[in-house]
Amino acid sequence: MFIGIVFFCCVGFFLHLPEKAAASFMKADKVIVIKSKRLMMLTREGEILKIYKIALGKQPNGHKTKAGDKRTPEGTYLLDTRNSDSKFHLAIHISYPNESDITNAQKRGVLPGGDIMIHGLSEKLKTIGKLHRTADWTDGCIAVTNPEIEEIWKLVPDGTPIEIKP
Repeated sequence: MFIGIVFFCCVGFFLHLPEKAAASFMKADKVIVIKSKRLMMLTREGEILKIYKIALGKQPNGHKTKAGDKRTPEGTYLLDTRNSDSKFHLAIHISYPNESDITNAQKRGVLPGGDIMIHGLSEKLKTIGKLHRTADWTDGCIAVTNPEIEEIWKLVPDGTPIEIKP
């Protein structure tokens, strides 16, 4: 009985908030990617808001070390800008390379690469939807379906940290 009352009170509280304020409670404050499980989680204050199945770069194992290696980076970055005119429906940019990535690439005499995004599907792939996840196919990006990137677009503000784990 007590749980029902608390739930009712909480729902009533959110119903009386202005729409913008209620929406801010649902915004993610961190994105976590677990490459080995092909999962991406949106979290807020340590609680999982949403989980998505993803596709990665064509060479998914290991950290991105140079341009053209087809790897998805590993580490902590920021989701820093958006492209609403992406050839992959919508795209949110990951701040790879960071200073460490640039330094490591310079030591090896290579370019670190860049333009790593969370994105949807191109016009020619959009009809396959979730089937795109049957293989890793990007050049190092994190791919989701178009409805999923539309949802992520709304839930993840610019400046949100993203942690990409092996």
